[in-house]
Amino acid sequence: MLVSYKWLQEYLDLSQISAKELGDKMSVTGIEVEGITYPAEGLKKIVVGEVVECVPHPDSDHLSICQVNIGEAELSQIVCGAPNVKAGIKVIVALPGSRIAGNVKIKKGKMRGQVSNGMICSLQEIGYSDSVIPKEYSEGIQYLPEDAVPGEEVFKYLDMDDAIIELSITPNRADALSMRGVAYEVGAIYNQKPHFPETTLVEVPRPAADKLKVTVADKQDAPSYQIRIIENVKIAPSPQWLQNRLMNEGIRPINNVVDVTNYILLLFGQPLHAFDYDKLGSQEILVRRANAGEELVTLDGETRKLTPENIVITNGTQPVALAGTMGGLDSEITETTTTVALEAALFDGLSIRKTSRQFNLRSESSARFEKGINQATVGEAGDVAAAMIQALAGGEVLADAVKGSEVHPENAVVSITLDHINRSLGTSLTTADVDQVFEALGFPYLEEAGTYTVSVPPRRWDIHIPADLLEEVARIYGYDKLPTTLPSGETVAASLTADQAKTRALRSTLEGSGLTEAISYALSTEEKSASFTWEESELTRLDWPMTEERSVLRLNLVAGLLDDVAYNLSRKNQDLAFYEIGRVFLQDKEPKHNLPQEEKHLALAVTGSLTQKDWQTTGEKADFFTIKGMLENVFTTLGVLDQITYQKSGMKELHPGRSAAIFLGERQIGFVGQVHPSVAKAYDIGETYVAEVNLAALLHAEVAPLVYQPVSKFPAVKRDIALLVADTLSNQEIVDTIRASAGKYLTAVTLFDVYQGQNIEAGHKSMAYRLTFVDPEATLTDETINKAMDKVTKALTDKLGAVIR
Repeated sequence: MLVSYKWLQEYLDLSQISAKELGDKMSVTGIEVEGITYPAEGLKKIVVGEVVECVPHPDSDHLSICQVNIGEAELSQIVCGAPNVKAGIKVIVALPGSRIAGNVKIKKGKMRGQVSNGMICSLQEIGYSDSVIPKEYSEGIQYLPEDAVPGEEVFKYLDMDDAIIELSITPNRADALSMRGVAYEVGAIYNQKPHFPETTLVEVPRPAADKLKVTVADKQDAPSYQIRIIENVKIAPSPQWLQNRLMNEGIRPINNVVDVTNYILLLFGQPLHAFDYDKLGSQEILVRRANAGEELVTLDGETRKLTPENIVITNGTQPVALAGTMGGLDSEITETTTTVALEAALFDGLSIRKTSRQFNLRSESSARFEKGINQATVGEAGDVAAAMIQALAGGEVLADAVKGSEVHPENAVVSITLDHINRSLGTSLTTADVDQVFEALGFPYLEEAGTYTVSVPPRRWDIHIPADLLEEVARIYGYDKLPTTLPSGETVAASLTADQAKTRALRSTLEGSGLTEAISYALSTEEKSASFTWEESELTRLDWPMTEERSVLRLNLVAGLLDDVAYNLSRKNQDLAFYEIGRVFLQDKEPKHNLPQEEKHLALAVTGSLTQKDWQTTGEKADFFTIKGMLENVFTTLGVLDQITYQKSGMKELHPGRSAAIFLGERQIGFVGQVHPSVAKAYDIGETYVAEVNLAALLHAEVAPLVYQPVSKFPAVKRDIALLVADTLSNQEIVDTIRASAGKYLTAVTLFDVYQGQNIEAGHKSMAYRLTFVDPEATLTDETINKAMDKVTKALTDKLGAVIR
């Protein structure tokens, strides 16, 4: 919410309070001030000029040579390229030596051989955004009011000598989404009562009910709905003061009727809509739910396909507006409009929120209907708007508003005790202190024996229970005045949960392995999100993504790390080792389970060299076993290494000969391997190794207790065995077979040689293992060892078809 300091001063005496002081005070009483801007700040030597003469430039087909009165004895010549410059208008002139928006300094110079003493400025050139400039001036210069005095600073004529306070309004304080609401809030802070000028509405004796019938099909959709008819209006630009006020609040001026509705929106927080009565096509307004398949062309020119979730305003048959969201193109106010049907209503906030989200049409109006509006001023806002249109557009207001529904809100009555206030706030407030707070807020109250019965007006619809009153007392009394105390009793030290402790230890292990933590976006493209996955899952799509690159929630972490690798490689960072601990978002394929389940994963990505070549060492490049070793450090830290097995991976994003699926028991929990060359090319990276595991499964795996045993006093016996096996056979299968058959004395199996090539049959490989046997109670004999090795040999030949070499 943007608040004009000058506008606020019309309702309160702020002569001794600066905008900065006001902002600081509001921030400590519950409504945060995001910032304060001064439109004229940084601008200087910008004055009013009167174009006395304007002739075409002899050497240009788009420039004009203007003689401009800037309040000095002689006219000043300025060359101007604006298409709407002409004699007889008042304009904005930046004099030589002035500064305009962007800290640009204007100098005296020549344009196509003609002297130009400064610049005739557009609104953009003095700092206004394109989105708020009136359309008739968006491609040219701004005309100033006829009473502007040449030579005077231009700022007061455009209300640029104002301060704009930006408020961050929380959903529970929607009452501050209006100037009146902010005036009440500031009045409470400084113990002033805001004064709003009386507006007299003069009606002609012709009843509006003769021109229009209004019906509301369901009063829950529109608890309050009324229309006023204003005839014989003349559409024209709004006066400069109204345009200034809207532009300073971030709204583009349109014409005198539409600008009034926007002004009332800012003043009362009450959205209004103006229809061209003659374009409605009937003398009836029916508020109802849309029928499936109905269409409406809205003011932005888009055709909207409506659903029964949408509340629509119809002419009895056809929709003419989306209630609370946007009007229809066919009934908009244009230069030919002579009769206005002015709508003031209260719509169901939930329906408006769904509609604005469905069509991506979030507006100032829809935001207020969603958060709530003051039900007591619906009719008053409409009456004030009608009176303003009457004054600015010369219209005649027909007698009485035509009402389809109406609400009569009552003050909410809430009770609280002085003892409760002091006990909750830790204060020693007296009844006089609390009386002063409720009087400042403008809440009538009755106090008896320390019990307050407070009557809360409808403008503060956020107050319903004693805790709400307690907050109001704390705010207005002053948070900075509340006492601070330390907790009494024994201090209980906070401790980490088991998962947090394990994750912290895991980070130390990863960083000790040479990895650096990276944090990637949780949003990705559909293609990247669906890659590097081993579990089936639906994609979770955003309804309104800002870009296609951030349109779905990720199903893996590796794709994000590969983006990080590509980003660094493009900046000549060649040796990279990243890890990320984050969540992926898995969604069940069943329609009833359409919410994603968050699952914590760990991912690694390594590329380049682990060590740099120097005078005494050779560089060592990362490979499959580098990243596998890092993973096994992780499994060791978590105590699950003995439960981990590897199998051949069929993941298409990985190199088929340098990858593996990782299993915890019988369940696949991840993968490790080299990124497939085609995938690496798509990311524009070189040889890169990645891994990803389900960290949640690892953290919750059952871990066998750590048991300490004395070192055996008896010697270990080692035997080697070399096998000729099919090259499709995995190391894991061989090790499992050896362990299953070797007996209880086997303590370790180590692969120490793999060979394929000369003297080895095609399609086969030679693998050599070292088996270590230990008996903690006696020295092993050759007979015992030989029996164990015979069992191993038999199992390998019978089950795996191995040939012992």
